[in-house]
Amino acid sequence: MDIDDLKQRLVEGDAKATAALAQQGLDEGQSAQSLLDDALIPGMGVVGQLFEDGEYFVPELLLSARAMYAALDLLRPHLAAANSKPAGKAVLGTVQGDLHDIGKKLVVIMLEGNGFQVTDLGADVPPDRFVEAVAESGSQLVGLSALLTTTLPAMENTLRAIKEAHPSVSVIIGGAPVTQAYADSIGADGFGRDANAAVSLARHLVGDA
Repeated sequence: MDIDDLKQRLVEGDAKATAALAQQGLDEGQSAQSLLDDALIPGMGVVGQLFEDGEYFVPELLLSARAMYAALDLLRPHLAAANSKPAGKAVLGTVQGDLHDIGKKLVVIMLEGNGFQVTDLGADVPPDRFVEAVAESGSQLVGLSALLTTTLPAMENTLRAIKEAHPSVSVIIGGAPVTQAYADSIGADGFGRDANAAVSLARHLVGDA
């Protein structure tokens, strides 16, 4: 099985072929970790760059995500048996009062495609639920999303609650009304202007930790 072929099928969003090649790799004795590290993660990196460059849009990203999950379903039991560690652990959610979920879901997809173990809390999440989820999951990173300007105060309150309970956890923020200046003003550890930028930032922060 050609690793580059597996990577390309993922980029093209061909779930059936991606799963078949992942299974073929396992059958041929390749480790689940190598398939993840050498094909799936780089493939999602390509997809993220195409998305950032405006060559891929949400439908293409979702097709590649479906292909990634098809392969991951096959790899997970092998990764667990080998006690493979994720690239990092993250908690993501849209802040209280905001029901918008699509942008945050794209970040979840990209993080999982880059080897992160993600706890997705959904939308309209109160601050104490973020605090609990960090404790439950042992995450090093939290991502907060907001699409409405009116919910930016909730984002600041949530960040403050997380930092008070878990001072060592990095918190990144994003969403339509969010800027780097706003992130700096509330003490966030970073701002992701889009899904690909958020993943790059997450990898950097977890690597530093």
